[in-house]
Amino acid sequence: MASSSTLIALLVAVSCAAAVSAETFIVGDGSGWTTGFNYDNWASGKTFKAGDTLVFNYGNGLHDVVEVTKNGYDSCSISNAIKTDTNGPTTVTLQPGTHYYICGIPGHCSGGMKLAVTVDSGSGSGSPAAPGTPAGTPSTPRPSGAAARMQAGPALAVAAGVLVKLALF
Repeated sequence: MASSSTLIALLVAVSCAAAVSAETFIVGDGSGWTTGFNYDNWASGKTFKAGDTLVFNYGNGLHDVVEVTKNGYDSCSISNAIKTDTNGPTTVTLQPGTHYYICGIPGHCSGGMKLAVTVDSGSGSGSPAAPGTPAGTPSTPRPSGAAARMQAGPALAVAAGVLVKLALF
């Protein structure tokens, strides 16, 4: 049977791992993925790490999310799209590098529906990409931490179950 100090140490280790797990960012916070919003301002000051998730909230048929190259981003062109999703909400798990997202509905990208993010490998600090022109109108201030939530639930539940089993047997 495992000692209680070993179980406590294991629980602390699992808790620490949960504290550094991926975050979920709701693109545009309460405004969602829509025209007339400044996504450059929204991304400013956020740190994006590999494994983090972006959630684009929009209604089906109203918008879409198209991952494009930098050229596609700059020109609002979907002709060489990397990936397209037309069923909102769209969830994207981030990988290291710079990623560019636009709405492919005609006029929406030029109306501000474009987002560029730079994602680090998870150990340093990433930052939003610095696209050429500001988009849309200024966003409202976002509450600190409101756009992110921890994604450690399943792993923490499994670890807790293992700890309970060790404690009982």
